[in-house]
Amino acid sequence: MISLTSPVRIWAHGIRAGVKLGLLSLATVALFANESPYVLGGAALGVVALYFTGGARFARAGLEGLRMLWPFLLVIALWHGVTGQIEAGLTVTLRLLAAVALANFVTMTTQLSDMIAVMSWLLTPLRRMGLSTRALELSVALVIRFAPSLAQKGQRLTESWRARSPRRAGWKIVTPLAALAIDDAEYVAEALRARGGME
Repeated sequence: MISLTSPVRIWAHGIRAGVKLGLLSLATVALFANESPYVLGGAALGVVALYFTGGARFARAGLEGLRMLWPFLLVIALWHGVTGQIEAGLTVTLRLLAAVALANFVTMTTQLSDMIAVMSWLLTPLRRMGLSTRALELSVALVIRFAPSLAQKGQRLTESWRARSPRRAGWKIVTPLAALAIDDAEYVAEALRARGGME
């Protein structure tokens, strides 16, 4: 989710990040407060319609971001199928799809800097108490920027392994991936020190 970006600019890009995040929070609470599969099904269809307000290209990119859910949905379907709780499984599935799709929509249409600005505003009481929140704000930005990069490097390591061996890479790429992560972290630390550090 954190690596999702919109391929096109749509109307939702113009809405302030705080408003979008606030509405997302309210919608998520409403989804989890409701137990009716009919209402949740309507909500899921509403989210799909929301994606299509940005055009077919935006909708395709956003709905592709839901592919990561299929293992969870498979486990939910198997468990509720075995226990005979089909309606409960449908409720959980629809709630999960609608909530994650809404979060993806907000992520795709909100710049990282705007999200950090909202978080900084929410942390204002801590700054008034004399605590520095800059390290926390920076760490969130770094995690969001590092995750897609690290995933891409992991994919490249897997491809390199496949080019050299018929066996699956599995755990064998963990050590080189950790070394790459440490190397990247050292470069970032040097860059931060060169710019005056955290303070």
